[in-house]
Amino acid sequence: MFEILDILGTMAFAVSGALTAMNKKMDPFGVFIIAFVTAVGGGTLRDVLIGRTPVGWMMNLNYVYIILLGFVLAMIFKEKLDGFRKSMFLFDTIGLGVFTLIGLEKGLEVHLHPVICIALGTMTACFGGVIRDILCNEIPVIFRKEIYATICIVGGIFFFFLKSIELPENLVYLATSVLIIFIRLMAVIFHWSLPTVEKN
Repeated sequence: MFEILDILGTMAFAVSGALTAMNKKMDPFGVFIIAFVTAVGGGTLRDVLIGRTPVGWMMNLNYVYIILLGFVLAMIFKEKLDGFRKSMFLFDTIGLGVFTLIGLEKGLEVHLHPVICIALGTMTACFGGVIRDILCNEIPVIFRKEIYATICIVGGIFFFFLKSIELPENLVYLATSVLIIFIRLMAVIFHWSLPTVEKN
Protein backbone atom coordinates (compact mmCIF):
# COMPACT_ATOMS: atom_id res chain seq x y z
CA MET A 1 0.00 0.00 0.00
CA PHE A 2 2.83 2.39 0.89
CA GLU A 3 4.47 1.77 -2.50
CA ILE A 4 1.17 2.28 -4.33
CA LEU A 5 0.65 5.62 -2.58
CA ASP A 6 4.23 6.57 -3.42
CA ILE A 7 3.54 5.84 -7.11
CA LEU A 8 0.29 7.83 -7.07
CA GLY A 9 1.99 10.76 -5.34
CA THR A 10 4.90 10.75 -7.79
CA MET A 11 2.50 10.61 -10.74
CA ALA A 12 0.41 13.47 -9.35
CA PHE A 13 3.48 15.63 -8.74
CA ALA A 14 4.75 14.92 -12.28
CA VAL A 15 1.42 15.83 -13.88
CA SER A 16 1.17 18.93 -11.70
CA GLY A 17 4.63 20.05 -12.84
CA ALA A 18 3.83 19.33 -16.49
CA LEU A 19 0.60 21.35 -16.37
CA THR A 20 2.41 24.27 -14.74
CA ALA A 21 5.07 24.20 -17.48
CA MET A 22 2.43 24.05 -20.22
CA ASN A 23 0.71 27.08 -18.70
CA LYS A 24 4.06 28.85 -19.11
CA LYS A 25 4.08 27.78 -22.80
CA MET A 26 7.29 25.74 -22.54
CA ASP A 27 8.41 23.31 -25.25
CA PRO A 28 8.03 19.54 -24.64
CA PHE A 29 11.56 19.20 -23.26
CA GLY A 30 10.92 22.02 -20.79
CA VAL A 31 7.61 20.42 -19.77
CA PHE A 32 9.35 17.10 -19.11
CA ILE A 33 12.12 18.71 -17.04
CA ILE A 34 9.60 20.61 -14.90
CA ALA A 35 7.54 17.42 -14.42
CA PHE A 36 10.70 15.57 -13.42
CA VAL A 37 12.00 18.08 -10.87
CA THR A 38 8.53 18.50 -9.35
CA ALA A 39 8.27 14.75 -8.76
CA VAL A 40 11.78 13.97 -7.47
CA GLY A 41 13.42 17.33 -6.72
CA GLY A 42 12.73 17.20 -2.99
CA GLY A 43 13.93 13.62 -2.62
CA THR A 44 17.05 14.35 -4.67
CA LEU A 45 17.98 17.31 -2.50
CA ARG A 46 17.38 15.24 0.63
CA ASP A 47 19.58 12.38 -0.58
CA VAL A 48 22.41 14.74 -1.52
CA LEU A 49 22.29 16.40 1.91
CA ILE A 50 22.51 13.09 3.79
CA GLY A 51 25.16 11.67 1.45
CA ARG A 52 22.90 8.97 0.00
CA THR A 53 24.27 8.66 -3.51
CA PRO A 54 23.44 7.72 -6.18
CA VAL A 55 20.14 9.36 -5.29
CA GLY A 56 16.93 7.33 -5.08
CA TRP A 57 15.55 7.70 -8.60
CA MET A 58 18.91 6.76 -10.12
CA MET A 59 18.80 3.46 -8.23
CA ASN A 60 15.16 2.74 -9.10
CA LEU A 61 14.24 3.56 -12.70
CA ASN A 62 10.56 2.91 -11.95
CA TYR A 63 10.41 6.54 -10.82
CA VAL A 64 11.67 7.68 -14.23
CA TYR A 65 9.03 5.55 -15.98
CA ILE A 66 6.27 6.89 -13.71
CA ILE A 67 7.31 10.49 -14.39
CA LEU A 68 7.56 9.81 -18.12
CA LEU A 69 4.05 8.34 -18.06
CA GLY A 70 2.75 11.37 -16.16
CA PHE A 71 4.41 13.67 -18.71
CA VAL A 72 2.89 11.79 -21.67
CA LEU A 73 -0.59 11.75 -20.10
CA ALA A 74 -0.38 15.47 -19.37
CA MET A 75 0.71 16.23 -22.94
CA ILE A 76 -2.01 14.09 -24.53
CA PHE A 77 -4.90 14.92 -22.22
CA LYS A 78 -4.00 18.46 -21.16
CA GLU A 79 -7.41 19.80 -22.22
CA LYS A 80 -9.30 17.08 -20.34
CA LEU A 81 -7.25 17.11 -17.14
CA ASP A 82 -9.21 20.08 -15.82
CA GLY A 83 -12.05 17.66 -15.15
CA PHE A 84 -9.72 15.55 -13.02
CA ARG A 85 -8.30 18.38 -10.92
CA LYS A 86 -10.05 17.12 -7.78
CA SER A 87 -8.57 13.66 -8.29
CA MET A 88 -5.12 15.13 -8.98
CA PHE A 89 -5.43 17.24 -5.84
CA LEU A 90 -6.25 14.12 -3.84
CA PHE A 91 -3.20 12.26 -5.21
CA ASP A 92 -1.07 15.34 -4.58
CA THR A 93 -2.30 15.43 -0.98
CA ILE A 94 -1.60 11.71 -0.55
CA GLY A 95 1.87 12.33 -1.98
CA LEU A 96 2.41 15.05 0.60
CA GLY A 97 1.77 12.59 3.44
CA VAL A 98 3.75 9.73 1.91
CA PHE A 99 6.77 11.83 0.92
CA THR A 100 6.91 13.41 4.38
CA LEU A 101 7.09 9.93 5.92
CA ILE A 102 9.78 8.86 3.46
CA GLY A 103 11.89 11.89 4.39
CA LEU A 104 11.45 11.20 8.10
CA GLU A 105 12.49 7.59 7.62
CA LYS A 106 15.57 8.49 5.58
CA GLY A 107 16.69 10.80 8.38
CA LEU A 108 16.16 8.08 11.00
CA GLU A 109 18.13 5.60 8.90
CA VAL A 110 21.25 7.76 9.26
CA HIS A 111 20.51 8.48 12.96
CA LEU A 112 19.80 12.20 12.64
CA HIS A 113 18.15 14.36 15.31
CA PRO A 114 14.31 14.46 15.13
CA VAL A 115 14.39 18.18 14.20
CA ILE A 116 16.61 17.40 11.20
CA CYS A 117 14.40 14.43 10.28
CA ILE A 118 11.36 16.73 10.25
CA ALA A 119 13.25 19.17 8.02
CA LEU A 120 14.11 16.31 5.65
CA GLY A 121 10.48 15.16 5.59
CA THR A 122 9.31 18.67 4.77
CA MET A 123 11.99 19.04 2.11
CA THR A 124 11.08 15.71 0.50
CA ALA A 125 7.40 16.64 0.26
CA CYS A 126 7.69 20.32 -0.68
CA PHE A 127 10.92 21.21 -2.42
CA GLY A 128 10.03 19.63 -5.76
CA GLY A 129 7.29 22.26 -5.94
CA VAL A 130 9.71 24.97 -4.82
CA ILE A 131 12.15 24.08 -7.61
CA ARG A 132 9.25 23.94 -10.10
CA ASP A 133 8.08 27.43 -9.18
CA ILE A 134 11.58 28.90 -9.28
CA LEU A 135 12.23 27.42 -12.74
CA CYS A 136 8.85 28.80 -13.86
CA ASN A 137 9.84 32.26 -12.57
CA GLU A 138 7.28 32.27 -9.77
CA ILE A 139 7.55 32.90 -6.04
CA PRO A 140 7.09 29.37 -4.61
CA VAL A 141 3.49 28.77 -3.60
CA ILE A 142 4.48 27.42 -0.17
CA PHE A 143 6.16 30.76 0.66
CA ARG A 144 3.21 33.00 -0.15
CA LYS A 145 -0.23 31.51 0.39
CA GLU A 146 -0.49 27.84 1.32
CA ILE A 147 0.39 26.10 4.61
CA TYR A 148 1.86 23.19 2.67
CA ALA A 149 5.22 23.05 4.48
CA THR A 150 3.67 23.83 7.87
CA ILE A 151 1.49 20.73 7.54
CA CYS A 152 4.59 18.58 6.99
CA ILE A 153 6.22 20.05 10.09
CA VAL A 154 3.11 19.38 12.19
CA GLY A 155 2.98 15.85 10.78
CA GLY A 156 6.66 15.30 11.64
CA ILE A 157 6.15 16.46 15.23
CA PHE A 158 3.12 14.18 15.53
CA PHE A 159 5.17 11.28 14.09
CA PHE A 160 7.85 11.59 16.78
CA PHE A 161 5.24 12.04 19.50
CA LEU A 162 3.63 8.74 18.50
CA LYS A 163 7.03 7.03 18.40
CA SER A 164 7.82 8.37 21.87
CA ILE A 165 4.78 6.60 23.33
CA GLU A 166 5.90 3.41 21.56
CA LEU A 167 2.90 2.78 19.34
CA PRO A 168 3.26 0.05 16.69
CA GLU A 169 5.22 1.30 13.68
CA ASN A 170 2.42 0.69 11.16
CA LEU A 171 0.00 2.65 13.32
CA VAL A 172 2.49 5.54 13.55
CA TYR A 173 2.79 5.66 9.76
CA LEU A 174 -0.95 5.44 9.22
CA ALA A 175 -1.87 8.05 11.84
CA THR A 176 0.78 10.51 10.63
CA SER A 177 -0.21 10.27 6.98
CA VAL A 178 -3.92 10.56 7.84
CA LEU A 179 -3.24 13.69 9.93
CA ILE A 180 -1.25 15.35 7.13
CA ILE A 181 -3.91 14.51 4.53
CA PHE A 182 -6.72 15.68 6.82
CA ILE A 183 -5.10 19.04 7.63
CA ARG A 184 -4.28 19.60 3.94
CA LEU A 185 -7.90 18.95 2.95
CA MET A 186 -9.22 21.23 5.71
CA ALA A 187 -6.74 23.96 4.75
CA VAL A 188 -7.99 23.96 1.16
CA ILE A 189 -11.69 23.69 2.06
CA PHE A 190 -11.56 26.50 4.64
CA HIS A 191 -8.82 28.55 2.93
CA TRP A 192 -6.40 28.40 5.85
CA SER A 193 -3.17 30.29 5.31
CA LEU A 194 -0.44 31.96 7.31
CA PRO A 195 -0.56 35.78 7.53
CA THR A 196 1.68 37.60 5.09
CA VAL A 197 4.45 39.89 6.32
CA GLU A 198 4.60 43.31 4.70
CA LYS A 199 7.13 46.08 5.06
CA ASN A 200 5.61 49.29 6.41
